[in-house]
Amino acid sequence: MFYFILNTSGVRIVLQLSFVNFRKDSYILVEGNSCGDRFYIIRSGTVRCVRSRPGAPIVQLGPGDFVGVVPCMSGHNQFESVIASTDVVAIAVKREQYSELIQKNTPVALKIIRTFANKMRTMNEKLTQLALKNVTIASPEHIFLVAVFYDKSGCVDPAVYAYYQYLKACPTGSYTEIAKKRFLLLKGKSHACYFEPTAELVRTYPKGTMIFSECQTGQDMFIIQEGQVKITKIVDNNEVILAVLKKGDFFGEMALLEDKPRSACAIAFEDCSLMVVNRKNFDQMVTSQSQLVARLTITLSERLWAMERQLDNAAIRNPVNKMIDMLALQFEKEKITVPVAKTPRQFDFTPPDLANMCGIPHDEQGIAIMQFLNTAPVKLSETGTVYVTDCAEILKSAAFFRKQLY
Repeated sequence: MFYFILNTSGVRIVLQLSFVNFRKDSYILVEGNSCGDRFYIIRSGTVRCVRSRPGAPIVQLGPGDFVGVVPCMSGHNQFESVIASTDVVAIAVKREQYSELIQKNTPVALKIIRTFANKMRTMNEKLTQLALKNVTIASPEHIFLVAVFYDKSGCVDPAVYAYYQYLKACPTGSYTEIAKKRFLLLKGKSHACYFEPTAELVRTYPKGTMIFSECQTGQDMFIIQEGQVKITKIVDNNEVILAVLKKGDFFGEMALLEDKPRSACAIAFEDCSLMVVNRKNFDQMVTSQSQLVARLTITLSERLWAMERQLDNAAIRNPVNKMIDMLALQFEKEKITVPVAKTPRQFDFTPPDLANMCGIPHDEQGIAIMQFLNTAPVKLSETGTVYVTDCAEILKSAAFFRKQLY
């Protein structure tokens, strides 16, 4: 162990960190292995990050870059191998040292978080493209398409909100007159709220209302105090559910950290109470509450790991197999290993929700759901949600489907 002085943005800190030497072509991290209790900051030399998934790019990293943060902070297995391209000297940071690192040098943690936010935006686009063979264009005009989708789907609350945001962003846009008419017609029937930012620290959203739309500008991040929120994208008149977030989860951090339009929609999946974090109070919290930055890093790590895992799901062609694998992913997020056979589990989403998570087109969902209910160890609960009768079989089947990809 060494007391190492680390300089970042003119800040000098002293942490008891260890240096680790890796010879050229040696493995620093191995895909599939346990995450371990540390990640590495490259001090000298270069490394390459590779995955066994066909077509996965090889990423080259060098001094100042970090590897292994996502598995270390999320507690999941390594999703890539990291190999020394040259002789490498790396600084090992143990998981329990991260809070101390934040307290003494916040810029290091913010670099990690901003890198994560950028990568998440890229992966969101890649997942959407893989699932629906298309990608949305980050334009305010797209907000109108979001509004029309929910309008035609009978979802008045998100439609009204999106029409308003389109009119705000494009007051002289191509669809202004249509948007005005639909907004005025539907507004009285909706529970849509918070069309404009407020100074409230906590906001309450009724079930089904939109918190923000993709391509909308905004710099608020939210922390769920109560309820659930679904994160979605609309592409080619299809809705893809990227995630269903629960109490304690963050969302909206990419717009806050990158100052770019929203990359997805956020809709209250249940009645929600949300803490609002804007740029001003975020900066204050970062400097005074290291636990916030640590929690944000963990949350982003878990989300990035899930996105990496969803890339495997997107590569599965059979719709029923995709739905089974997506169920397995829900277990894996909770770090549930293969349970005792016949262990049951009830989820709070429906088969159509599950099909949307997989990006199965709406015109294919009916047959896929019927086959899924007939072949998988699942059934409908009394409330119409997915009830798994044999968790072990789901996990084993999903592992088999993924193995066929490689």
